[in-house]
Amino acid sequence: MKARLLVFLAVAFTAITANAQALTDIEFEGRLKRLEAELRCLVCQNQTLADSNAPLAEDLRREVRALATSGKSDAEIKEYLVARYGDFVLYKPPLQRNTWVLWMAPFGLLLGGGIVWYAILRRRKGAALGDDGEGTASGDLPEDAVARARQAIYEEP
Repeated sequence: MKARLLVFLAVAFTAITANAQALTDIEFEGRLKRLEAELRCLVCQNQTLADSNAPLAEDLRREVRALATSGKSDAEIKEYLVARYGDFVLYKPPLQRNTWVLWMAPFGLLLGGGIVWYAILRRRKGAALGDDGEGTASGDLPEDAVARARQAIYEEP
């Protein structure tokens, strides 16, 4: 009877330990996936570490796993990778003095495009008004232009 009780307790303890280990592994894998989604593949450049199949991405995933297994926090792992590879390894680089151009360039390009568009519209409007500043109605064409158009269409001499 005691032997059965000991076997039952051993099996129960093993099952509880395995279940706790499985939960820990699921949490750990989720943590690694979140970390890999925040890091950039240095080869692909437009993919996260989790999405990339490049050999360097596999090496970085192994390195991230080793650092996480050794007890480093997410922030410590990111700091290590930034120190080694620069801010580029972060998929969302922080707004700093050396990265403000990256953050502001799209807005600058949009503003520049708007200025060019406005200048083109102003130039077209100025060309439509003519030299004296008075607009001409669409039906008011110079006589020589009308004569040339008729000649081209009807081939009148």
